[in-house]
Amino acid sequence: MTNSSDDNPMSSWRAERRDSAVAAFADRIPALYQREVELDPRVSAWAGGGEDAPVSLFLWGALGVGKTHSAWQAVRLWVGAQFGGAYRGTPIVQTWRSTSLFDALRPDSEGGTPKKLMKQLQTADLLYIDDLAAARVSPNGWTQERLYEIFDERYINRRPLVITSDVRPRDTSHIVGERVTSRSAEIFRGGVVRLGGEDRRQGGAA
Repeated sequence: MTNSSDDNPMSSWRAERRDSAVAAFADRIPALYQREVELDPRVSAWAGGGEDAPVSLFLWGALGVGKTHSAWQAVRLWVGAQFGGAYRGTPIVQTWRSTSLFDALRPDSEGGTPKKLMKQLQTADLLYIDDLAAARVSPNGWTQERLYEIFDERYINRRPLVITSDVRPRDTSHIVGERVTSRSAEIFRGGVVRLGGEDRRQGGAA
C-alpha cells in the first residue's frame, strides 16, 4: 500500500509551511479586509496560479465595488498556491498603497533609502499596489521613472504584480507615465478584470 499525501513527511512539512505563510500574510491584512469574500472567477483563477492563469492582475472599477478587498484575499490565496509543485521557499510579498509608495520613492523621502526600496520592489515575489489612481506624481517625473524601472524589471523576470485602480490601465498614463502605460498592455495581458456592482460601503461592506 502506498502512503497517502498526508502520510508523506515532505508533503506534511510543505503543508505546515504553507499554512504558516498564509497565516502570517493574513495577519498583515488590514482589519477591514480580513473577512473572506466571494471572488470573481477570473481573480480566483489568477490566485490559483494555473497553467493558463495570467502572470499579473489589474483590478479596476468604480469606488466601493470591492477592489481592495478582493485584492487582499486574492493575494492570500496566491501565497498558499505557491507551495504546490516545486517548492521555492516562502514567497516575499510587498504591499503598498500608491500614495505611500510614491512618497517613499522620492529622493528626499524622510528616513528612507529609495535605492534599497527599489531593489525590494523589483525582486519581491509579488508586488501589490493599491489604489494606483490616487497617487500624485512628482513634478520632475522622478516617481514615473522609478515606476518604469520597477515595472520593467518585474516584467522581464515574470514577477507578478497586483494593481487596484478606479480606472483601466490605459487611463493611468498621467500617473505612471507613457512608458509604464505602454508596458502594462503586456504585463497585464489576460489579467485585467473590471469589478462591477454597487458601492458596498453604502451597505456597510468594503
